[in-house]
Amino acid sequence: MAPNPRPIPRFIADTSQEGIAGGRFSARLREAFVGAVSDIADLPAGAAVPEEVDWFPERAWGGRVWVPCSARTESEEGILELYGHVSYDLPEGDGDPSGFRATADFTDVLAEDNPDWKIDLNDDVIGRWRGENGRAGAVTLVWGRPLVRGAVAATAELDGETVDQEEIVRDRFSLVALDALEAYGDDVFMEVKLWSRRAMELAAESLYAAVEEDEPTPDAES
Repeated sequence: MAPNPRPIPRFIADTSQEGIAGGRFSARLREAFVGAVSDIADLPAGAAVPEEVDWFPERAWGGRVWVPCSARTESEEGILELYGHVSYDLPEGDGDPSGFRATADFTDVLAEDNPDWKIDLNDDVIGRWRGENGRAGAVTLVWGRPLVRGAVAATAELDGETVDQEEIVRDRFSLVALDALEAYGDDVFMEVKLWSRRAMELAAESLYAAVEEDEPTPDAES
């Protein structure tokens, strides 16, 4: 085949090998996540990581394993969602995980308050890819839940091309793919799609949310 004039990296991360974390390992992950939450400077009073954290399927990229998570908590400002991820060095052979790191943030924008949503998504940039002639992109970890019935798989697409895919496990999925491509001509952003068992598209959402410009303020009458 001839060289691709517009190469886009695909399937850059290992698929999930362990599924959703549990037992003692989930407790170790929670410990790291608690530390990251405690570092949030503007976290509302009363918010804390609950004993049960919702872990998402792990993905491995760049020599590390990335485990996304979310958890609901009550605060003096109402119900919040804590979200983020814990990562650790990819073990060699039967070695134990090490080098744990975590990031965390919170939001008061919840799925139950937005009945028009079809996917509940979170994302975070975990690295950068660089290609030839200035081409580049943000390596992005995406995790979420389907809010429509019948979804069995999730995909990440760039310009209509599938670049990652994963089975939905216990109503959760994780993806790793490039987003916000540079030097490809037009802007190219990741689009996440949900699929049924019969390969029917059930929902789609772009990671790019257009910011509406403020309407000009009419001149005051003299």
